[in-house]
Amino acid sequence: MTPIDRLNAIMVRLRDPDGGCPWDVEQTFATIAPYTLEEAYEVADAIERGDWDDLKGELGDLLFQVVFHARMAEEQGLFGFDDVATAIADKLERRHPHVFGPNGPLEAAKPDGAAQKARWEDIKAGERKAKAQHGVLDDVPVGLPALARAAKLTKRAARVGFDWPSTDEVFDKFVEEVAELRAEIAAGDVEKAREEIGDLLFVMANLARKLGVEPEDALRGTNAKFVRRFAFIEAELAKDGRTPEESDLAEMDRLWDAAKAAERRGT
Repeated sequence: MTPIDRLNAIMVRLRDPDGGCPWDVEQTFATIAPYTLEEAYEVADAIERGDWDDLKGELGDLLFQVVFHARMAEEQGLFGFDDVATAIADKLERRHPHVFGPNGPLEAAKPDGAAQKARWEDIKAGERKAKAQHGVLDDVPVGLPALARAAKLTKRAARVGFDWPSTDEVFDKFVEEVAELRAEIAAGDVEKAREEIGDLLFVMANLARKLGVEPEDALRGTNAKFVRRFAFIEAELAKDGRTPEESDLAEMDRLWDAAKAAERRGT
């Protein structure tokens, strides 16, 4: 039995109403979806930390999510795991004609990375038309993290010419949105301020997209940096037997600057 066959067999057993796991049996696509997202983030986290042993386990957890969804679909007569694997294999061959075309992988015909990315998007656009998805934004998943979806929405709109010519215009929009946010805060309108914060984040996601930066990756990096520097503050205070609650903002600011300096020195 291959490892994937073993995993599928375990899933069948877990979902068996007669002797399976009660928790697994009662799950649905909707209840499992949050776990699927969580496992994808844990994969990204292991990569960010460079923990390759952990990555192996997290990839297994993510694969189990695929097996779980496929099993539930098979129980409903929709499709099975083999159909999922066949669908992605077909898609990969279809979207890489320079590798899997009728003439085989001809070196001279291979596009560079940028050209291949453009070709990939053209092929995807053709697939959307075949699915009768007429709106440019029709298939941008609603369930994506908000920053990632914002970048994808602006990228999709840019493909049909709805885009600022350069980053200068994006910065102008950023300044405009900051002014509008300040005005709503001054007016005490929390709901309008919430809306303006969303507009500001959308502009930043657009700027990231224009610079070729994934906003989710950028924010994850900043989150990690914040955690690292705050841990430095806690460690320094602990040397005196104190906690952040026993410090003040001025002292913690000084320690934050010390953490930044230490990072620049590589210590």
